[in-house]
Parts: sequence; structure tokens; C-alpha cells
Amino acid sequence: MGLTIHYQLKSDAKSTEEARGLVKELREYALGLPFKEIGNIVEFKGEEECDFNSKTDNDNYRWLKIQSQGYIDTEPGCRTGVIPLHIIAFTTWPGEGCEAANFGLCCYPKSIERNGEKLPTKLGTGFSWRSFCKTQYASAPDCGGIKNFLKCHLTVISLLDYAESLGILKSVSDEGNYWKRRDIKVLANEVGEYNNFVAAFSGALKDTIEGSGEGARLEGAILKNPEFERLEADFERKNPKAADNMRKTTRAIASLIGDTKKL
Repeated sequence: MGLTIHYQLKSDAKSTEEARGLVKELREYALGLPFKEIGNIVEFKGEEECDFNSKTDNDNYRWLKIQSQGYIDTEPGCRTGVIPLHIIAFTTWPGEGCEAANFGLCCYPKSIERNGEKLPTKLGTGFSWRSFCKTQYASAPDCGGIKNFLKCHLTVISLLDYAESLGILKSVSDEGNYWKRRDIKVLANEVGEYNNFVAAFSGALKDTIEGSGEGARLEGAILKNPEFERLEADFERKNPKAADNMRKTTRAIASLIGDTKKL
């Protein structure tokens, strides 16, 4: 939960070498942007290397491999993961409080087997990538506040702009509304509204769970924000009906937690 940039890359590259060149060019451009950290390009081949579940020891690239998975709809409301045949990617860290942002290209099998049935993936043409980066918590005061959030968010957007110029950007869904509107004031306002919402929901959930007498505790980045109480109060003042609905929802969540403990 939190303001996030979702993005998809797609290339009709005819060879692994061509796809590798595109990822290399994307990373070289990233080196000129104010990312806090930029990792090297890594490659994984075959199911054993590409499956994030196959390595039992600590895997520094587990999150990258998780995001490399493709998905197919096997039945209404049910999705099945598709492990890539080959991953070419790199990790970036935009800045304090921000999630890592992974970029790359993968090729996938044309079909997979499930319960003895061969299922087409519709992912077997060219190379693609689907990922997301939550930037909201870069706005926490101890991370640098709104200025740091804007730097992180706009840095990711800048790299996506370059991906578009390379012809490999398929789609972007920016919950901060910056991608389409290109208005920094709107972006800053959006993260403020998200902070208020998350603080109010987390506060209601925390009060309900910790007041249940079950000894459970709630932890989260927003709860550590020194402005947490002000953000929570701002949301309740502006949205009293929504805040009341949140409290009802959190009570329902807490009752489910209690029922689960009795199983």
C-alpha cells in the first residue's frame, strides 16, 4: 500500500545480443541520473537460475527474479506465474525510503505445463519486463521529505522516458499522476494525500489490533514517521465518512485475525 509507479518494457529484439544491448544502453543512461545506487547488469538462464524459489541460501537478486516473472490467467480470478528462460536486468535504488526499481528484459517459454496440461503463455515473442517501484515512503521527514520523494519519483520517470525513446516502453501507470500531467505540484499533492490515507488506515488498524487483547502488534514505515499523528488527523478531518468506514474495515480485519488464531 503506497504511491507506486508501475511499468512494462517490451522489445521485438531478434536476438539475446540485441536485447542485452538495449538493457546496457538503458543502464548507461541511468548512470547519468541521480540514483543513489545502480547495480551491474546480471543474467540468469534456465529455470533453476531464474526461479526465485530455487535458491535456498540468501539470494541478493531474489526480488529482481520475483519481478521478472510473467503471468497468465488460468481461470477467472486465478493467475499462474511463468518463469523466464533468460533474464537480463539491473537494479537501481532511487534514494532513502524508496523501493528498489528493477529494469531489464526477459524471454519466456511459449507454453508451460500445469497438471498435465500444456498452457500457452502468449509471452514467447520477443523480450519483456513488468515491474513497479513504491516511492511514497521517500517522503518521510527522516528520509528528506517531499524534496527527496520528488527526486526519487522523477528519477524513475526520467529513466522510463529514456526507455520510451529507445522504443522499449510498453506502458506506465503512475499513481502520482506525473507521467501524464508532468505537474510537480500535482505530484507533491498526491503523495501528501497518500500519506494521509495510509496514516489513517494504519492508525485505525493499529488501534484495533493492539486493542484486541491478543498481544498482536502492527509495524510499518508510516508508523515510524514523526508526523504520523498529524497525517492521520488530517485525513480524518477532511474525510470523516471514509475514516469511519476504515475503522469498520479494520475491526473486520481484526476479527479475521482472531478467527485465524483459533484454527
